[in-house]
Amino acid sequence: SLTGSPVTLKILQNWVPRVSHYFDKEHYTYVGHQIVIQESIEHFGAVVWPGALALSQYLESNQEQFNLKDKKVLEIGAGTGLLSIVACILGAHVTATDLPEVLDNLSYNISRNTQNLNMHKPEVRKLVWGEGLNEDFPVSTYHYDFVLATDVVYHHGALDPLLATMVYFCKPGTVLLWANKFRFSTDYEFLEKVCNIFNTTILAEFPESNVKLLKATVRKN
Repeated sequence: SLTGSPVTLKILQNWVPRVSHYFDKEHYTYVGHQIVIQESIEHFGAVVWPGALALSQYLESNQEQFNLKDKKVLEIGAGTGLLSIVACILGAHVTATDLPEVLDNLSYNISRNTQNLNMHKPEVRKLVWGEGLNEDFPVSTYHYDFVLATDVVYHHGALDPLLATMVYFCKPGTVLLWANKFRFSTDYEFLEKVCNIFNTTILAEFPESNVKLLKATVRKN
């Protein structure tokens, strides 16, 4: 069941839109840093969705509650990399993952926005939900303090592998932070499955954007 009395927030318009014919470069400011994101219109994962803005804003505003400094952070479905860049600026050891076809743009954005900063060097890796997890991220080696996911639930056929991936990476002590735009019944069905598996708290709601931000942890047996 879902616990928590969420705060109601608004996604702040803290970016300057730039328009170009093919690639849109969006300029954001988080944690005192200007972040330039190159979007690609070819892939779902290469556009900044509202969940990423919501969670970036929340992490920036709640650094005492969620202190990422020197923590190991995994982002699944990192897309353009905005959230991973913000986590990096907040001092985390970040691994940003997505499908192979998104990695070029993801790597470009992450390296471009973190190269001159004195912080842990982020890593970009391929992760297909539910596939090769044991081989690519063996439990004996990889343990994450935080797993971040934004707008990973929409109309696609990979919801079961996504849930399996969340379960795989969420060990005791791991905090899953998931922000999503809720539009369809499938979104709520997925939320119900998450609530059945994890201790789930709703941290914030962004009603204008239909975004909910949830925290999930493994149930202690």
